[in-house]
Amino acid sequence: MGRDLQLRAATTEDLAWIHELRHRVYAEELGQHAPDPTGRLRDGLDGDNVYLVVACGAARVGFVSLTPPWTGRYGLDKYLTRDELPLLTEGDVFEVRILTVEPRWRATAAAPLLMYAALRWIAARGGRRVVAMGRTELLGMYLSAGLRPSGRAVRSGALTFEVLTGGVAELTRVTTDRHRTLVERLRSVVDWRLDVPFAPGPDGCEHGGASFTAIGADFRTLHRRHEVVAADVLDAWFPPAPGVRAALAEDPVWMARTSPPTGAEGLSAEIAVARGLPAGTLAVGAGSSDLIFRAFGRWLTPRSRVLLMDPGYGEYAHVTERVVGCRVDRFRLRREDGWRIDPARLSAVVGSGRYDLVVVVNPNNPTGRHAPAAELRSLIAAAPARTRWWIDEAYLGYVDPAESLAGLAATDPRVVVCTSLSKMYALSGVRAAYLVAVPDTAAEVRRWTPPWAVGLPAQLAAVAALRDPAHYGACWLRTHELRRRLARELAESSRTVVVEESVANFLSVTLPPGGPSAARLVDACRRHGVYLRDLSPLSPEYQGRTVRIAVRDTAENARIVAAFRASLELLLSPRSASRAPVPEGVPAVGSGR
Repeated sequence: MGRDLQLRAATTEDLAWIHELRHRVYAEELGQHAPDPTGRLRDGLDGDNVYLVVACGAARVGFVSLTPPWTGRYGLDKYLTRDELPLLTEGDVFEVRILTVEPRWRATAAAPLLMYAALRWIAARGGRRVVAMGRTELLGMYLSAGLRPSGRAVRSGALTFEVLTGGVAELTRVTTDRHRTLVERLRSVVDWRLDVPFAPGPDGCEHGGASFTAIGADFRTLHRRHEVVAADVLDAWFPPAPGVRAALAEDPVWMARTSPPTGAEGLSAEIAVARGLPAGTLAVGAGSSDLIFRAFGRWLTPRSRVLLMDPGYGEYAHVTERVVGCRVDRFRLRREDGWRIDPARLSAVVGSGRYDLVVVVNPNNPTGRHAPAAELRSLIAAAPARTRWWIDEAYLGYVDPAESLAGLAATDPRVVVCTSLSKMYALSGVRAAYLVAVPDTAAEVRRWTPPWAVGLPAQLAAVAALRDPAHYGACWLRTHELRRRLARELAESSRTVVVEESVANFLSVTLPPGGPSAARLVDACRRHGVYLRDLSPLSPEYQGRTVRIAVRDTAENARIVAAFRASLELLLSPRSASRAPVPEGVPAVGSGR
């Protein structure tokens, strides 16, 4: 059975109909605006708005307008000041406007479909809050969708509107729970042409890359790994040290069947020697995510207030907001500032004394910027005594191990440093990490660590890796060379893109305004077996236009460049508007490392 409805982003040809329908409804039918002799009703935000359209065959059914935060203005600005509606200053608020359906389609699912499409589009661009003007006569429909009155109402012509708002995560939960049957019915009849999958992920956070969707998570087709370039996850391009490979290969049968040291005591001792730290200040885990979940689950409650950098590693937002349910604020990093932390601005925010925890990933993923240790030390020294700092140094080896705050964490009860051995030491598959804190804090984390949390292969591999700093130092230096060459070749592919290098093993590419979205580029590159990471869901700061690319070896980097060039050429061609949507079951967005 064919699909009856089509949901798409508006084309140039759709705009004339949108203006004509707006005039018929809001000027002639409802009296909100005075009639215009042209029979068209345009909007002052037309150049900035995004329109989504529902059609049935050749007949257009309805549309909804979205105003993203990066435009710097909203339709509501005509009615209320920012002081009267402060949420418009928050930086991650998307306005949903002018939901309009042709009269003969108003008794159908067209309006709910447009509302659902708007929510999915906003979530895919990192939106965390929605604001909308809902006609009082239709208030029930908006309340059923999960929107709530803000306490403000506005009058426009003959109409009164309630100003409504809602969090994207909560609206998604309401939609998938309360309206599950309707959503599933829409899935079966809608030809979904947006650059975001129809359904959200199961928990809103994609852990790791999407490249295993091509390799096969059931491990029956592992040969496909040779056909895929996994540049969507920041695993090392280089092999582990020779000693690591020897340790893993010496007796795999014994290693597989033997229980490891219960608390990874040998690994802790090796870390202490390698880092010059007291063993009592350490707690080990099966990767940094293991430590994050354990520590945050003990320290935080729904009453806790947390400050995250934005953009930032998505696992922290996932754990604090979705798992623990904390009150989370964002400290906005700005492209115009080179994505760097402004220490004076951050000090002023933290100095309010309201935060239980501040998270700093340094170097930051996904921006790739490093905050000097001296700046962070000064920030922490001036911060309130009640505020704990979690410093994630997963990529610090690419900068300078001397920049670590581990020594401070071992003596200051307000500071915890978390370090993954996965990425820097080419051990992502075996999972190993550690945190550094004052002895009482480290002992608390160890007390809540289950026995055998780190498997025997991981313990053996991590110990061997720490004993060969020369191998990894050379690999990290080579990574910088590979990254610079990759950045240069990507920049030479098109004058319309902006390539931003990081200090670590990745870079980002931003597509031009009005060009193809990051999701479209990601989808097109996958057709060449090259997997990139769409950064759009992490933050509205990316405006749906930025991808992150992991540095691989010379041969795979060449494949990345070739796929990028071919995909960009295709997407910028006149035929690109008819490209197929992102395939279902092949996630295009995420926030994992």
